[in-house]
Parts: sequence; structure tokens; C-alpha cells
Amino acid sequence: MKQTKYMPLMAAAILSIAALSCKDSYLDEDPYSYYSAGHTDPSTIEAQVIGLHRTYAELWGWSGQQGFLSCWQIGTDITSAGATQGVENPFYQYANLNAENAGAQYLWRKCYDFVNHANIIISALGEDNNKPAVAEAKFFRAYAYNTLVTLWGDVPLIEEAITVPRTDLTRQPVAEVDALIEEDLTYAIDNLPEVGAAANESRINKDMARQLAAEAYLRIGMRDNSYYAKAEQAATDIIGSGKYALVEARYGKYLGEGGDYYRDMFRFGNQRRSQGNTEAIWTFEMEYNRDVTGGTIDNPQHRRVWQPAYHKWDGMVNADSLGGRGNGRLRLSNFMKYTVWNGLQGDIRNSNYNIRRYTHYNRPDFSAEIGIDAKGFRVAKDAEAAVRVVTVKTGDLAIPYEADSLEVWYPYPTKWGGYDPTDDFGYAIVKDWSVMRLSETYLLRAEARFRQNNLQGAAADINILRNRAFKDARAASGNASLGSVGAGDITIDFILDERARELIGEENRRMTLARTGKLKDRIALNGDASPSEKIITGFQDYNALLPIPLTEIRLNKDADLRQNPGYEVD
Repeated sequence: MKQTKYMPLMAAAILSIAALSCKDSYLDEDPYSYYSAGHTDPSTIEAQVIGLHRTYAELWGWSGQQGFLSCWQIGTDITSAGATQGVENPFYQYANLNAENAGAQYLWRKCYDFVNHANIIISALGEDNNKPAVAEAKFFRAYAYNTLVTLWGDVPLIEEAITVPRTDLTRQPVAEVDALIEEDLTYAIDNLPEVGAAANESRINKDMARQLAAEAYLRIGMRDNSYYAKAEQAATDIIGSGKYALVEARYGKYLGEGGDYYRDMFRFGNQRRSQGNTEAIWTFEMEYNRDVTGGTIDNPQHRRVWQPAYHKWDGMVNADSLGGRGNGRLRLSNFMKYTVWNGLQGDIRNSNYNIRRYTHYNRPDFSAEIGIDAKGFRVAKDAEAAVRVVTVKTGDLAIPYEADSLEVWYPYPTKWGGYDPTDDFGYAIVKDWSVMRLSETYLLRAEARFRQNNLQGAAADINILRNRAFKDARAASGNASLGSVGAGDITIDFILDERARELIGEENRRMTLARTGKLKDRIALNGDASPSEKIITGFQDYNALLPIPLTEIRLNKDADLRQNPGYEVD
């Protein structure tokens, strides 16, 4: 009886569905919400613009290859390879740098993510609708293209949103890409909010665009020297605004701890303008367990790259004072550890708070007998090399093994340090990223003035940084000119040295050296001298540019996306 009762109803339902399926409207979608190209409602555009910031976090926060950040530092003058994982090895063993390197592939892909996502916003809005959103999109498009042409030279220039796969891309000359970069940054400067007027501190404002313009115009000036004046003006507009000041006194959360005013800028909770950092131009907010659900994006590896693996010592535990747990993926070169500071006794940037050169055993109730060899390094107490045996305990100066300098202990910048007691393993950093500071603005202007043969003006800018760096040492010594430089000191190498002292751990050193055409020359300064130190090998002139990813060339079947010379494959 049940079967007889319900079968007609089921048949009727099937017939009804069949009838509806014959009407086109049955297949029409009526979504409750959407996120796609072409829509201009404010909430969608806002989500798309914030997506550009997310792409930035994905790029520099990638943990899939922990050595990715090392690619942009090692194989240069300032850093050498440490406990590498693989992706970064060809960036100091240059003979192995090829078109299949995952680091180069990832940066290329993320740069074109910026470009396409920005193009979607720009195409949807046009030039006159929601100018601040268009300006923010153009900033990121300019950021991506400036990165691309600096590291690859000629690249595909895409100004429209790609909504279907393209396999016909070709490379356009750097000059054509630079024209778009200038156009985008001019629009961004005109239409972005002033500092303090954006939706939050991390959103793009006029001065961030000016800082990027100063850097880009310095690079363009290598081809057209009229751009050096433009670079100087972009930097001067920031410096002369009166909205920023170099940090010259201690501030913030850590006044009860040992430290100095330079170190304070890089402590968790001190990094933003709202937290007292008066020279912050762009501090990328990580929002760790604070303002948004979800914490960090991926697991940024900055601390684990820059800091040594001191946790491998007996007698040591992870601590905030030491920056938490590192893995020693890279290490400062001999040039950076020693040579660059010659004659600069008292420079606060080289204090043990900022370049940590020594530490003390900190494991509670630690005590051990160790051997000391003739060089002062630690050895097993019964080792043949031991010339004396001592007892060390908690609070004593830690004594490294000679081999520790490749991974476990070496001088390191503390800027990325931070310790979360709920995550002793410390897989991700927990702090904001310092992207642009006023100190770099002075360095960019000094470079622009040098390029225009205004050596006195360049020295004046350097001395503004030196006045801050040597303030305490001058007071202690009574020498009011300690650390000062004159016009005769200024060369491009001097400026690059000063950038290393001021911006170690912050700037993309490979980009800086590629932009100035100094990568090859500066490699010779690195100073590591034996195979055991993982010295730089195999660099050839063509390595100044990176290989176009092989996957991009092979997928681009309908046009010749030609490879950079030296990286061609049969």
C-alpha cells in the first residue's frame, strides 16, 4: 500500500523538475554574495584591495621553503649561507642557479598575482571612481613591476585583467615598464590618503608611494639621469613633511629592561606609529592574536632565517632577550661582522642589543665542566685539543664550539627577534614587519644627491643618521663630531656600506645591489674565505639578473617568452 501511495508523487516531482529544466531561468544563479572581477560595490572593492595586502603577506611570509627569505640576502656582500634547506643554495652557488629554482619562481608568480589583482580593481573602477582604492591597487602594481624589472630586466607588461589563461605573453623593454611604474606612482601619490588618514596604519598612504618612487627613480636614473632629481624630491617630500622623526630616545613597553633607543623600534608592541615609532613609514601589521581571528598568514620565517640555533647548546633555553628560537638559515658575512664597523666604535647600531655578539648561559641551574682549546673555543673536556678545563654555570659567558659559527652561534641582527611563551618552538614570527623607515628615506636622498654630484648634500643626509647612531658615544667621549663624515667620504660604496649598517635585516639586499649595478663588485667584499664557510662560487655577469621560470616559458606556447642570457636550456 505504501508503494502505491508514494510512487505517483515521486513521478510527479520528476516530471516537474524535467519541465523546469527546459526553461533557461532554471539554471540562472542568484548568489547571496559574490567576490569576482567587475563588481564595483564598496564592500567588494575593499575586500579586493585588502587581498593585495594578503598577497604581500603570502609572498614574504612563505614557509613552504624556509630558505626563501635567504635567497634575497646570501650570495651578496652582507650575508653567507648557514643551515640551508635547498631553495637558497643556488643564490651563493651560482653555477646551480637555473630556471627551475623555486625561489625565483615563487617571487615571479606572486609579483604577477599583484599585477592581475590590481588590474581587476583598476579595470572595474576606471580612473575616476573610488580613487583611493585605485591608487592603492596602482601602488602594489608598481611595487610588483619594480621588483620584476630590477631582478629580471624586460618582463611581460600586462595592464588589463586576465580572466582566461593567456599563452601569448612577450617581454617588453624595461623602459616601457618603467613608464607604467611612474604613471602608477604619480597617481598613487596624488590620490592616496595622508599618513594617519588611511583605514589603518598598515594601509598604503602617500608617503609609502613616495618612498617606493624614490627607490624606483634611482634605478631609472641609471638609464636617464634626470630621474635622480625626481628621486631626491620624492624623498624630500617625506623628510620635509614634519610628520616623521628619527627615534633618538627610549620609548615604549621595554623601558624597564636593558636596551637602547634603536633596539626599541624593533620590539614587539613598539613598531607602529601609534606605539611610539616616529620614523615608521610602512609597518606591515601581522595582527598576531590581537585584532583579527586567525593570527599570521602562513608562518613567516624571518626570525628562524636570521637568528642562530642557540637552542642546540646545553645551557641555553629560548628567551625573548635572545629573540626566541632561530634556525640559522643565513649568517652575517665576515665583511658585515667585522669590516663594515671598522673605525666606528660607539655606533649604537652595532651594540650588543642590535648585533648580538655574545650571550650568557641562561638555563636554570645549569652547570658543566667543559674544555677550552688554544683559540678559546669550547671542546669536550677530555678532548686532545683541550688546554684547560673549566666549570661553567648559569649566568656565565657562553663559550661556542668553533663549528658553531655556521649555524648555532654567530653575531646576528636582533630585529626579527621575538618570543611567544605559548610557542617555544617558534615556527612563525609574532611581530610586525618593518618595511619602510625614515632612515632609509635619508639614505635614498643621499644616493640621489650623490648621483647629481651634490656630495655635500649627501654627506649631510648621512650625518643625520650618524648623529643618531653616535649620540650616546659622543656624550660619553666629549667628541661632538664622532662618526661624522665629509663630502670627500661619499661614494656609492660608502652609501651601500651605510645602508648595510642601518638596514641590515630590513632591506632586500639583492635588489639594492642589482638596482645599483653593484652585485658583482660587492660579492668580492663578502670576506668568507674557506669552503667550510660556504663561500660564494660560480658567479658570472649574467647572474646579475634572474632566470625566467621555466614553467612560464613552457606554458607560454603561443609566443616566445625568451629566457635571460646564460640560463637558456636546449
